[in-house]
Amino acid sequence: MTSDPWIEEASPPTSVEGNALSARGERTRRALLEAAEEIFAEYGWEEASIVKITERAGVSQGTFYRYFVSKQAIFDELVDDLNRRVRRAMAEGAAKGKTRAERERHGFEGFFRFTAEHPALYRVIRQAEFASPAALHRHYERIAAGYVEALREAMDAGEIEEGDPEVLAYALMGIGELIGMRWILWNEAGEIPEHVVDELMRFIQRGLGAR
Repeated sequence: MTSDPWIEEASPPTSVEGNALSARGERTRRALLEAAEEIFAEYGWEEASIVKITERAGVSQGTFYRYFVSKQAIFDELVDDLNRRVRRAMAEGAAKGKTRAERERHGFEGFFRFTAEHPALYRVIRQAEFASPAALHRHYERIAAGYVEALREAMDAGEIEEGDPEVLAYALMGIGELIGMRWILWNEAGEIPEHVVDELMRFIQRGLGAR
């Protein structure tokens, strides 16, 4: 698994009115996002509330509305925030490899590490299917875009067999999600067993025709 060769930085956060935030304001906004990550993972979209988020973050409801206009707004921002962070983890992992096969392995390992540290990724993204379809599509499309580019480059270099890079990208993304679900999320484990990664990579190398 890989991700965007170039990971964009998030735009500088602002208040609801669009004003630049102080260092303290940025910390408060980050605390709200971290609390939202926990609350949406624990309670789900329907039961999560601004009250629960502010209580977990240790701030007042009035403070919440300085940074987000609604529960929907913080949920959408949380999806984008998790997306940026998981793509960075994947890209940093993939960068350790020299061949396409090595980049796949290290990219997958980066994804699995992030999943172990942020199990809310799975729960929040699944909630987005009905809570915010646009955010869900944006999440997968951003991961796929970088994947397609990397696979196309590997094809041009003769490292893997020719094929439709978008189909391959989504197939590999699906593999990563289900392997992570089975061996990290369900087991509440901190890492994927080595033999699972080895078997996964043998399958991927065969599928891609990786040199």
